[in-house]
Amino acid sequence: MTLTANPEGQCKVCDRAFLRFRTTQAVCGPSCARKSVKADKKREAAETRAKRTALMSRGDWLKAAQVAFNTWTRFRDSHLPCISCGKATGSHWDAGHYLTVGARPELRFTPDNCHKQCIRCNQHLHGNVAMYRIGLVGRIGLARVEALEGPHPPAKWSVDEMRTIRDAYRALAKSLREGRTDMSVPSPADPPPAPESTDETESFALHHPKPASCAPGESEPPH
Repeated sequence: MTLTANPEGQCKVCDRAFLRFRTTQAVCGPSCARKSVKADKKREAAETRAKRTALMSRGDWLKAAQVAFNTWTRFRDSHLPCISCGKATGSHWDAGHYLTVGARPELRFTPDNCHKQCIRCNQHLHGNVAMYRIGLVGRIGLARVEALEGPHPPAKWSVDEMRTIRDAYRALAKSLREGRTDMSVPSPADPPPAPESTDETESFALHHPKPASCAPGESEPPH
């Protein structure tokens, strides 16, 4: 086989010198070619994500932050039964808010206000609020429930703050999914990171136990 006029090249993957058989050849062999294709696909996926992120509206960011928070809630409570009815078995679970996002949006990211709930209680029984309160008092105590029910300042999160909330709860959910307990989580009595309406600094103090091995469900409408 005849080589090109400029046969010497340097592999873009392993940096070794090799003899080119084509002027467009950029890698030394099949192994590096596979690695190169994989790296190109990874780079293209990252570029696509970046473009999609740039097009996200404030509503999109709020939804993304809520999904991350709800996912963490289900992993945090994966070893616990439904907060309302006590059901302990099932393959799909919701993250149900005691005080709904519609009625009390400032508490949408408050851990004390959101717990694992079966689909029947959360969706079919509209939160099963009366039984939710009984279960909540038993789990966190009357004082913290009454603190939830009391007045709270309104909160409006900026896009940067919602990005921070999303990324923080994604990392926390990943740590629980991997069975790690080395990451701290927001204190249940405190709000999530830095709403615009307050100057509070979030406390990271409470550690949750290792979750059960079964995977929680993926998504549900916030309540």
